[in-house]
Amino acid sequence: MFKPGDVEKQPLTSAPPPEIQKGEAQIEQELKTDSSSQKVVLEQEKVYRRGISSVLDIIAPEAFQVNSSSVKIGDMYARTLFVMAYPRYIGVGWFAPIINYNATLDISMFFYPMKSEVVLKQLRNKVGVLQAQLMTDAEKGAPRDPLRETALRDIEQLRDDLTQGIEKFFQFALYITLYEKDEKKLDVLTEDVEAVLGTKLIMSKRVLYQAEQGFNSTIPLGNDELMISANLNSSPIAASFPFISSELTSDNGILFGINRHNNSLIIFDRFSLQNANACVFATSGAGKSYTIKLEVLRTMMLGTDVIIIDPEREYKSLSDAVGGTYVNISLNSTEKINPFDLPRKVGDMSTEDIIRSAVITLKGLLRIMLGEMTHEEDSLMDLALIESYAKKDITGDSDLERIEPPTVQDLYDVLDGMEGGAELALRLKKFTTGTFSGLFNSPTNVEMNNQLVVFSVRDLEDELRPMAIYTIVNYIWNVVRSELKKRVLVIDEAWWLMQHEDSAKFIFALVKRCRKYYLGVTTITQDVNDFLLSQYGQAIVTNSALKILLKQAPSSVNLLQKVFQLTEGEKYLLLEGNVGEGIFFAGDRHAAIRVVSSPLEDRLITSDPRQLLEMEKKRQQEAAAQAAATGEEVKEE
Repeated sequence: MFKPGDVEKQPLTSAPPPEIQKGEAQIEQELKTDSSSQKVVLEQEKVYRRGISSVLDIIAPEAFQVNSSSVKIGDMYARTLFVMAYPRYIGVGWFAPIINYNATLDISMFFYPMKSEVVLKQLRNKVGVLQAQLMTDAEKGAPRDPLRETALRDIEQLRDDLTQGIEKFFQFALYITLYEKDEKKLDVLTEDVEAVLGTKLIMSKRVLYQAEQGFNSTIPLGNDELMISANLNSSPIAASFPFISSELTSDNGILFGINRHNNSLIIFDRFSLQNANACVFATSGAGKSYTIKLEVLRTMMLGTDVIIIDPEREYKSLSDAVGGTYVNISLNSTEKINPFDLPRKVGDMSTEDIIRSAVITLKGLLRIMLGEMTHEEDSLMDLALIESYAKKDITGDSDLERIEPPTVQDLYDVLDGMEGGAELALRLKKFTTGTFSGLFNSPTNVEMNNQLVVFSVRDLEDELRPMAIYTIVNYIWNVVRSELKKRVLVIDEAWWLMQHEDSAKFIFALVKRCRKYYLGVTTITQDVNDFLLSQYGQAIVTNSALKILLKQAPSSVNLLQKVFQLTEGEKYLLLEGNVGEGIFFAGDRHAAIRVVSSPLEDRLITSDPRQLLEMEKKRQQEAAAQAAATGEEVKEE
């Protein structure tokens, strides 16, 4: 708080304001001089004016108890800390951790300018003392004193800066008042803030028997009742400037958007964090897919491969624009993925380990396809899967480069011939010769040798989507493990996979392990409650260093506030933000973001039906105009 030179202390009492006091004095004088006929009216006016509440009466607490090191204001406890010593150097923005601390606190700063002539005189005397001490030590042959030599150099530098007008000198007082609902919590908060200051080598102390004066020094009246200051010049005081904002800009990476705090650029490389995973939460129409399309487009410019699972055909235009591969997975499509595919052998991983891992993954898929299985059925299915691979001569000694993986039909044949497997075979039959036979019962014919590959599951029934996405993700994971490459996997509408424990567990395992294979997984969802209330959903968020929160529905914002420890201001920002506005988290730092795109990027990635319709009309008009122009030229010829 900046202290005006002419501000006097305003007491926290219920006394009438000065103008009311002046009015009462005037009434008293009139009572003495006016006639008796007016005395009754004036007396009533005096009583009325005394009944007027002042501003301090309105904002004053109902009770105020002063203790030795704290004050109790209503039902809140307050304690004031004062800073008494600073290190030799303090960096710019050193006070940011306190300002952004997630607690209720008041901060006051008082600046008392000092005349340069007075300071220079004191510094000159100090220089003389230090030089005399150093000369005495040299004459006695004593070892050099680095502390005195450093102090002498600093003082000489400060004298030069003050003389040249580069620096000014101040007495600087800094007070912090903390608030909590009980004294134990206040003690814990006080220790935490002291520890934060201690990490900057800044010494702070609690007020003792001056709790009321400390509290009065941090309320917005401009009164410094503690008068505990330190001598500082302009540079360290400027480094204490409180009105700063979070910066999320790095030398490498892509542009995610504009920092709404200060209009700086949020440029970040997700692969520079502890992991490259990301989570995006937003309500429908808030711009989550738009944001990720922008990231995909800009990431591809840096040479990163991108794989997308598209449930609503939103990435088709982007794929066509950049020459990507668009794979449509449905019952009638020609593109097929065989869930029995195995990855190539990489490193020291044995073939037996690869087969064992594939069997475990397939059992998770089969539980989604067939429903829950008993322990006996689970054991039978485990044995049948191993037999299915063995039927194709795939064992621990096989060369995985030259194998032909089995299909669901092979598993059906094995189950049908096993004792006790008839019921499981019957449940599996609809995926071999029944309604769903066109989905999993064919060899894989999908190629992934393109920088952008999009898998669409829009044409699948809701019942088949979870198992299809599970199969696609498993196939992608096999490809990723087979060849080390910088990749990003985008799973849109990831809440589909959170509906089943096996698929949720599989995605969680993928998110945990993908860092070793240079893969970053992006999960996008609009159903925040279903995602975060799942134990695996929360674990996925924990293992994602990058998080983007856009506009939220009132029903889910409280859960997000709890999970991400948002302040009330950030909570309302998510409720009231426009499309493409939200909060961007990168590791431990976060800032408000506004997603921006160029006109060309917007035309490539937009999914707004109105904008798409306008673009289509414009294309038709341009085509008609071109045809008409061509026709005229032909007639002229």
